[in-house]
Amino acid sequence: MSDANRIQASAPPARLKVGVSIFIRKGEQSLWENGVYQNCLFLVMLLLRSPRVESAVLVAGGGDGGPADATSFLADSPVPIIDMATAGQELDLMIEMSAQLAREWSVAFRERGGKIVSMRVGNDYVIDIERMIFDKPHGMLVSGAPYDEVWTLPEYEVSCKPYFASTFRAPVKLMPHLWSPMVLQRAMARAPGGPGFDYEPGRKQWRVAIFEPNICMVKTSFIPMLGCEAAHRAQPRLIEKMWVYNSFHLKDKPLFVGFAQSLDIVQHGLATFEGRFPLYQVLPGKIDAVFAHHWENAQNYLYYEALYGGYPLIHNSHLIGDCGFRYHGFDCEEGGRALQRAFAEHDADLPAYRERARRLLAQLDPEGEDNVRLYTAAIDNLYA
Repeated sequence: MSDANRIQASAPPARLKVGVSIFIRKGEQSLWENGVYQNCLFLVMLLLRSPRVESAVLVAGGGDGGPADATSFLADSPVPIIDMATAGQELDLMIEMSAQLAREWSVAFRERGGKIVSMRVGNDYVIDIERMIFDKPHGMLVSGAPYDEVWTLPEYEVSCKPYFASTFRAPVKLMPHLWSPMVLQRAMARAPGGPGFDYEPGRKQWRVAIFEPNICMVKTSFIPMLGCEAAHRAQPRLIEKMWVYNSFHLKDKPLFVGFAQSLDIVQHGLATFEGRFPLYQVLPGKIDAVFAHHWENAQNYLYYEALYGGYPLIHNSHLIGDCGFRYHGFDCEEGGRALQRAFAEHDADLPAYRERARRLLAQLDPEGEDNVRLYTAAIDNLYA
């Protein structure tokens, strides 16, 4: 290739065609399986608003399914879905997100002038370490694929940012977390006749729910269970029921059973252990408070959904401002006191609580001016 042709090939188009990879498999698949699927939708919502983007698409990859398998799964997508082969020929920028790109595809894509960003929205350091040590199915693969940049979230600055820089051999940039009530609203609209999503004040005892997935160290139910236990010991009439979701698969594990049975709240018949359900199916009319815990995973859609509905959120996140009722780190006793404080104060403070939540959620809006500007600047930087 001549020097003139090289210059012409490397010159970026004025407006870009951008793809976001999403894992598609055959059979049943749901946006509520994990946050990354919804994050893909929120990112393309933002890209459609960017003055730097001509068009945005989702790109089916990673699994054994293709665009046709995503018709129901991605019914709420604002953009079309294409396959990897089409993406390789038509796109200017590929953002790897839910589905990891094959090295061969990535090399060929960059050779024809494409840019590749890996958007990492999970705590891959912990996930990868657990899977390597405990012989679980693999998470992220260190494939040697070329990347122009890695984008991740502020919640992973400590645990993952250096890990990404070393394994991907590319600059790492912290980007705003994105969330919209769109997916939640449309899911609720498909179930007419049910209760609304708003918190209902006035109950004399609370039904407290724990939704941590219990599949990785970063989000487990143990600290919330101990927090509920601490509140129950101090104020026995506070909790009517403790619902521990995403825990059914632990009921055959002797250590978990022994741990649970050691708690007064379990011995007193106030605890129930359940499977996995989308929040909108179990929260309205059945739950009064959400007790959450994270370890280096301080930005979660669970928090945003609970706050959106006005539900008291007992949490240990330093990244959601003055929202909810915070305790620190792994302090389950402080968590119990936070639950007691929520029970005493929440109903009287509900209008102000909703306003604080509204301000936080507005900052996460994928179509918000500040977020569009920051992501557009990051795209521009790829071509600087």
